[in-house]
Amino acid sequence: MIEPIAAIKNPLLRAFTSASLGFTIVTIISGSIIGYINPKDKSALKYGIYSSLLATVAGGIFGLTVAEKSNKLKLSLDKQQIDKSQNQIWKDWRNFIVVRKVKESEEITSFYLEPQDKYEIPNFQPGQFLTIKLDIPGQNKPVIRTYSLSDYSQYPQYYRLSIKRELAPPGLSVMPGIASNFMHNSIHEGSVILAKPPNGKFVLNVQKKLPAVLISNGVGITPMISMAKATAQLNPQREVYFVHGTRNGNYHAFREEVLGLAGENPNLKVHFRYSRPELEDEGKYHSQGYVNSALIQQLTTQNAEFFLCGSPNFMQSLRDGLQAWGVPANQIYFESFSKPIAASSQKSVTTTDESVTTAEIVFSKSGKTLTWTQEDGNILEFAENNGINPPYSCRAGICGTCTCQITEGEVSYQEEPTAAVDEDSVLICISQPKTQRIVLDI
Repeated sequence: MIEPIAAIKNPLLRAFTSASLGFTIVTIISGSIIGYINPKDKSALKYGIYSSLLATVAGGIFGLTVAEKSNKLKLSLDKQQIDKSQNQIWKDWRNFIVVRKVKESEEITSFYLEPQDKYEIPNFQPGQFLTIKLDIPGQNKPVIRTYSLSDYSQYPQYYRLSIKRELAPPGLSVMPGIASNFMHNSIHEGSVILAKPPNGKFVLNVQKKLPAVLISNGVGITPMISMAKATAQLNPQREVYFVHGTRNGNYHAFREEVLGLAGENPNLKVHFRYSRPELEDEGKYHSQGYVNSALIQQLTTQNAEFFLCGSPNFMQSLRDGLQAWGVPANQIYFESFSKPIAASSQKSVTTTDESVTTAEIVFSKSGKTLTWTQEDGNILEFAENNGINPPYSCRAGICGTCTCQITEGEVSYQEEPTAAVDEDSVLICISQPKTQRIVLDI
């Protein structure tokens, strides 16, 4: 009854309606009572009239105020809903459950992650990565790594990470990959992993018309699958070349998945090249050898966008070959989680000369104020050497894991950052103080 009255926008009409309703209700009730007790009692009749008039006045006042109160209540409820929604926005670490674990090849295993809180997860741009945190026995602090997202959906129910087991190189006293081996050996269905929101600038603009050439080797195939699937879903008219190189069928992940996608989309052209095929691989690959610029020139057009992901030497060779072919540098994109590869025709951007030789760094969360000199290296190294352990992963300004807020002063970068950085934040893994005092939220 209250809501229909509150819905009347004209305040006079709302007051009149409420007053009439009050008069009617009280008159009926008082008349019934008087008629039942003593219908001939004039004083009782007088009280009935007064009651009706009082109800009319009260109803009018109620009609004037009910809408305001109702609106305030609605605003309060809306604010609570907004606050609840904002609290659910994923900003930092979030728990994910491994719901599936699938072996894709001799080296690569996929992990399907769903949010433990059951809330929605945001979409991502094809080519982006996920940052995860692992508590590994024997390590004195959590291990943070970044892995490309290897699947794509406009409305994702899960994230898929496809991780290569990194073994120790033969003949070298180098530890095998701590995180990758832990994932393969110790993470199973039901395990919980902390993750940050998808990130990264190595992305494909699906809506462009220019042909896209996706070139990878080894585990570099993972972001390329995301790009190929996104294009097939959102812009199937775009021409896409999918060129992948691997050793042989035992090491070829996602072969059937890519061929199935190509079967549904005639504009997706696939070429697999094996460097050391075996007899049972007959009919499963298109050419033998290593993926190089000569092969790309045979398969594709020069007027295209080229996306590279794989080993550093593989990408450097392709970049040099594509540029020698005449492909503009701004049409060549690459992903590397090691030190950025400098373009052959350009020097990597550096602003180290702008740094001061000595500076005071305040690590506000840690409660430490320390004196830095150029010999101390970047800010991340300086922090670690002084017992402060900020989160990091790539140590190359790519993943953004080491991003922190700077509240005073400025920094200069040793390399041009690849990760997106907000105006009031810095990447400490590739920066040094630019002013004599900086304050960091670490």
